[in-house]
Amino acid sequence: MVRLAHAQTFSEWFDDRTLRLDYVFAGTNRQQHIFFEQAYVSPQWAGRRARLTEMPLRGNGQIRLRDHETGRLLYVHTFSTLFQEWQATEEATRVQRAFQTSYNVPMPLKAVDVTVTLTDFHAKVVGEMTHTIDPNDILIRQTCAAGVPFHYVWKGRTLPKEKATAGDDYGKRNFMPTDGPLDGEPDVAHCIDLAIVAEGYTHGQMGKFYMDCQRVVDALFAHEPFASLKSRFNVVAVAAESADAGPSVPHLHRWSRTPAGTHYDTFYSDRYLMTQDIHRIYDLLSGIPFEHVIVLVNSDTYGGGGIYNQLTVTTSDHPTFAQVLVHEFGHAYGGLGDEYYYDDAYETMYPSDAEPWEPNLTTLVDFASKWEDMLPKNTPVPTPPAKIPYFRDVKTEEERRQLNAATQRVGVFEGGGYQSKGVYRPAQECRMKINEVQDFCPVCSRALTRITDFYTSQ
Repeated sequence: MVRLAHAQTFSEWFDDRTLRLDYVFAGTNRQQHIFFEQAYVSPQWAGRRARLTEMPLRGNGQIRLRDHETGRLLYVHTFSTLFQEWQATEEATRVQRAFQTSYNVPMPLKAVDVTVTLTDFHAKVVGEMTHTIDPNDILIRQTCAAGVPFHYVWKGRTLPKEKATAGDDYGKRNFMPTDGPLDGEPDVAHCIDLAIVAEGYTHGQMGKFYMDCQRVVDALFAHEPFASLKSRFNVVAVAAESADAGPSVPHLHRWSRTPAGTHYDTFYSDRYLMTQDIHRIYDLLSGIPFEHVIVLVNSDTYGGGGIYNQLTVTTSDHPTFAQVLVHEFGHAYGGLGDEYYYDDAYETMYPSDAEPWEPNLTTLVDFASKWEDMLPKNTPVPTPPAKIPYFRDVKTEEERRQLNAATQRVGVFEGGGYQSKGVYRPAQECRMKINEVQDFCPVCSRALTRITDFYTSQ
């Protein structure tokens, strides 16, 4: 955990509203440009009210709010972007492109300087832009509900019937864990607020969408550590209708009219299902408290993606729906890195002289900051992999359980982050490596628990 300034109370500097900031990131593989587009304000703040100036993870970018008069740091948010993923592709060496992004921050009471930074694979700042937001600016757009129907499919905690006013006393309220999804008004301040946005569902398919959202909840909370953290989450289904069923599939020359604009063939990879229309997604969610977004795509074709503190995209009907959902949410929510490797990346994303920010990957540059404290005594570094059968060859559930346990012993196994050499992962097999493993390994589980504690502890 990185501490950037001494603690302060939420109501000293912010009120209970959300400031949405829209940006465009543009450039090539070697150039980064940041453009501010528009600010919006809406009622109610769903994010954290404590530890405002701390970073749970560094990410590939940061947004900082400082008091305009004194320069005092007030709030930090970290993220990754599709733009930065694209910068590692071959196309970025010959084309200039632009990508949308949006971020929610608490509404300041006084003018603040907002600094957005982008960092490279060595954690060096390569792009930076600062602008001032005055809460009295008449050109900050006032937003209200977008008119998209929504329905809570799970409420981890609900408020008492007589609510106190929002502010510093919020953490002293008595909250009530629920036994089901529909008991009372959701407590958005003590929970992670997760919105599931319908994509590729027509008007006549909204019944299916709501049933698919229940499947999302069931799949997500069937896995540890999320099963134990279920009371820390609210989940709302946002029924955005599509004119056409299913997403766009460019390699089949099919372009669908959908709310979130998802399509396969992102970066010319058949299975990479993603969207660049982040502003549109935030428009759909206007008036709905949210911190994380799952775009649920009405498709039976394998695909998806997850970007830290930005977006999870997953399909509804592929046989590996549950496994892919949990894996991609591990990226987007927990900042977990991919633990598989193909050695076919156009550019090395994890150089040997820099420690990755992802909590489940290391180059051993600063292994003490990762899972060194979790290694069993006398574990060799690197750790030789055990000879084990393939999961697909296991016949019984008991054999699968034993294999699952054996492959998740904590070690330092070479291969991860798309590279077979120089990058190490904490378990021989994990949810962040293959679909067949049921749960996250102990290191990934700890990382997910820590980030949930960070956002929900008041």
